[in-house]
Amino acid sequence: MTTLADALTGLGDALAEVAGRAADELRGAGDAQVLAVLAAAGRVRRLAECVLVEASAVIVERDEQVPHPDRLTTRYGCRNLAELVQRATRVPGRTAGDVVTAAKAVRQSTAPSTGEVLPAEFPAMREALIAGESGLDGLVAVASVFRGSLIGREGLLAADVELAAAARGDTAGPVSADELRAMAQVWAAYLDPDGAEPVEARALRKRGLTIGRRGADGLVPVRGGLLPEVAAQLQLCVESVVNPRVDGAPAPGPCFTDPVVTDAPFDAAADTRTAAQKRHDALAVLLQAAAASGDLPMLGGAAPTLVVQVREQDLATGLGYAHLPGDPEPISIAAARRVACSGAVQRVVLGAGGRITSIRTLERVFTHHQRRAITLRDGGCLIPGCDVPPQWCEIHHVHEHSRGGPTHTDNGVLLCWFHHRTIDTGGWQIRMIDGIPHLRGPSWWDAQARWRPATKSPTVRRERMVLRT
Repeated sequence: MTTLADALTGLGDALAEVAGRAADELRGAGDAQVLAVLAAAGRVRRLAECVLVEASAVIVERDEQVPHPDRLTTRYGCRNLAELVQRATRVPGRTAGDVVTAAKAVRQSTAPSTGEVLPAEFPAMREALIAGESGLDGLVAVASVFRGSLIGREGLLAADVELAAAARGDTAGPVSADELRAMAQVWAAYLDPDGAEPVEARALRKRGLTIGRRGADGLVPVRGGLLPEVAAQLQLCVESVVNPRVDGAPAPGPCFTDPVVTDAPFDAAADTRTAAQKRHDALAVLLQAAAASGDLPMLGGAAPTLVVQVREQDLATGLGYAHLPGDPEPISIAAARRVACSGAVQRVVLGAGGRITSIRTLERVFTHHQRRAITLRDGGCLIPGCDVPPQWCEIHHVHEHSRGGPTHTDNGVLLCWFHHRTIDTGGWQIRMIDGIPHLRGPSWWDAQARWRPATKSPTVRRERMVLRT
């Protein structure tokens, strides 16, 4: 007797043969034939997703009926069903999570007392899934909209019937998963029985913040909704960095001069960051200050500290990649240098086979006493026109530690998060002369390109004023 697994294996072999012919045959096919193949492949995919969902639904039901040590996921060494699906199917973690969401939405559980098969949460969408009319994305689009909703069973079933009909194309042709989501949102808004619920209670229920996975553009998406008072506090903190004030008065900005044509390496344009980019950088400053404050809860027995893994030879040569914890995608060596500039460096030597043979911590972190002294001398971010306060600044090794620069007050200056990361490309140059920081700015700031002593400390400024008089 042919089992379901055998039938799927045979189907997979047939599809493998089709896949091998696809490139050659489609290259000479007409447009209509290519589109027909595309549509047929889409249906095959949806049907395959149906089998994935049904198999996962069976595992959900079985795991709910036995103690944790006896669960299928536990016996196969997985933390949860999503991990088991990911290992078995080799799909991304997000897709595995969608499979679990869909399985819970369409599974038909069995009543323990009578053995009766109970209807699914979305019975009509389940039928559309089995017929290949709605795939995994469409089902998840519907289920996620109604997740946690207070809509009654009668209203949910009515929405389920209409959305399944839309997925089949009974009225205006088949719709995509995005269109199904939009239609489900309309139904949820129409059926929501708590329209009279206080706005504050509804906001509290819907609040959330999601940090996504790094995309192909190198950015990590952040989405969610903040309570008004949380958003207001964040706005105030961001404005304190983006649009600072000193004693209630506008902070002095840079002195602009007519630009001159020059080939000097320090020639650069003024700050070209957009408002959104400035808010991003302000958030980075706030997170850095919070992590360094000592007020956050301990994580793994230590303060929440960003750890970057990089080979020592790559850090020295500037070639290769570095890695953040829990992220398989690499980051640049330049990013690793910036993190290492304001943090401790541990040298871990690995022997043959990966055995740890030695651990040594390099003395490159400025002590609290050194930071206080540098703060007294610099008074804040040294770059003119930047008024990030000293407690939110990082200490930059003027002469890089990796190239022999000492962790000494004569080699450390205060820079904000943004200027620390752009000090090599933003047109500003820093050097120490007799323990005093000197700046040379880009041509838009100083056409003469002179080295100037730099400080924002009122004490140091007053002392220099006395010396001049």
